[in-house]
Order: sequence, then C-alpha cells, then structure tokens
Amino acid sequence: MASEDITKLAESLAKTQVGGGLLSFKGKSLKLNTAEDAEDVIKEIEEFDGLEALRLEGNTVGVEAAKVIAKALEKKSQLKRCHWSDMFTGRLRSEIPPALISLGEALISAGCQLVELDLSDNAFGPDGVSGFEALLKSPTCFTLQELKLNNCGMGIGGGKILAGALKECHRKSTAQGKPLALKVFMGGRNRLENDGATALAEAFTVIGTLEDVHMPQNGINHPGITALAEAFAVNPLLRVINLNDNTFTEKGAVAMAEALKKLRQVETINFGDCLVRSEGAIAIAEAVSEGLHKLKVLASHTLILFCILLCM
Repeated sequence: MASEDITKLAESLAKTQVGGGLLSFKGKSLKLNTAEDAEDVIKEIEEFDGLEALRLEGNTVGVEAAKVIAKALEKKSQLKRCHWSDMFTGRLRSEIPPALISLGEALISAGCQLVELDLSDNAFGPDGVSGFEALLKSPTCFTLQELKLNNCGMGIGGGKILAGALKECHRKSTAQGKPLALKVFMGGRNRLENDGATALAEAFTVIGTLEDVHMPQNGINHPGITALAEAFAVNPLLRVINLNDNTFTEKGAVAMAEALKKLRQVETINFGDCLVRSEGAIAIAEAVSEGLHKLKVLASHTLILFCILLCM
C-alpha cells in the first residue's frame, strides 16, 4: 500500500468510532471569529462519523463562528458529551449568550440526547445561563447525567434561572415517562449566595438522583446551607459532597448533620474552611461516626479531630 494511502487510512480511522467517538480541539488556542476561521473545525465535524463527544476547551469562539459550527452539528444526532469549558476567552459577555443559543438550537434540531454538558470556566454571568436555558428545558437534556458549571459567574440571578430550567426539564421528562436523572452537578465559584443556593436546592429536591455535588466558594451562609442539607437528604445516592469554603456556622452544620444521618452512600465530604464551629463540628462528627460506613475522604481538620475524639 502506498504511503499516501496509509496516511489517508490513518486519517479516516482517527475520525471514526475507533477513537471512542471523540473529536477534540482541546487547547489548540483557536481564535474563531468568522465563518472562514471555523472552516477547518466544521470540516472535521462534518467528516467525523459517529460523533459522540466534542471538546472545544481552550479556544475562543465568536458569534458568527458559533453559528456555522452549530450548522455542522445539526446532523450529529449521536452527540452525547459536550466538553465546552473555557471556549470564550477574551469575548465580551454580550457575545456569549447568542453563541450558546446557536449551539443549543443545533443540538435540539439534531435530536441529540446529552449525558454530559460542561460549560465551566466561561465567565458568562446570569445572561449566559439564559443562553442555554432553552437547551436545558428541551428533550435533548432529558437524558442529562452530568452538568458542570464551575467558575461561570452565574450569581444569584443565574442560579435561579438554572434552577427553574432544571425543574422544568424534570417536569417535562417525567411527563414522558423518563424523569431527568441528573447524577453530577458542579457549580463552584459562582457567587450563588443564599438565594441562588436555595433555588438550586429546590431543584435538587425535585430531581432526587444526585450522586456528586460540588459547590465550593459560593458565599453561602447557613440559610442556603440548610436548604441544601434538606435537599441532600432526599437524594439517597449521594456519594460526594463538596461545599468547601462556604460559611456553615453552627445552624448550617447541625442541619447538614441531620441530612448526613439519612445518607448511607457518602464516600467523600469536603467541608473545609466552612466555619462549622464547635457544636456544628460535634454534630457532623457524630453523624459521620454513627452511620457513614462507606466514608473514605473527610476534608476538614476540625471534623477529623472531633471524629477521632468520638472514636476513642
């Protein structure tokens, strides 16, 4: 076989399911402003048979480029995983919502059934959440299992929009006989504060299938922590809880301790830098020592100390 034929074969195999259905542009530092800028990306998407996962991290995608990429995705019904973190570097916040709307509409048009959506590290603020709100409410997300939105600056407003979209997704999917069964939620560093956290807690209560929840550094105080604790209590499959660097105080810690008594699958707890105070630490330590037999990781010096003392 001629060397050029071998080269063509290798290129063809690289664009098929041999690679697990993944097409990656991760970390290429592409600056995609116009349709012309995105020509190579579009070509690879169009020629990739069985596209199941698309990585766009570490590039910057403008409104016009997003529209033509979206057009290429309209024929990719098998797409399940969108790794779209850090893809708007240097963009105005006003550019991000229309870009997300275009991409979301393409996924809906294609009839995709997503299992993972990662939009982390895109500083889109509350308006950005509106950019993928329709996507979250659509049948494309009825199958969603992992939603990753770390470091997006959503704020209280964005948290409320997100919570409403998740509840609507659950309502619609339930009506079709297959309720949304979200397993992983990551929403750290979003300035959610109490109101945003409380809104999401309402959504978590409705969903009830969460296994991993990561919401560190969100400025949440005891009212929000209490709301989350109550929501966690009705998600019996929870394995990982990361609320690092929020402010529990005794009230929030006691509420969380009560929730932990109902959760038997927990393997990892990160309540570091959460100001649980002595009484709160004792309550959580008692809950941990009495019932969390699967616990492998406890990230909090104060809680570890109290757990040791209780076990002596």
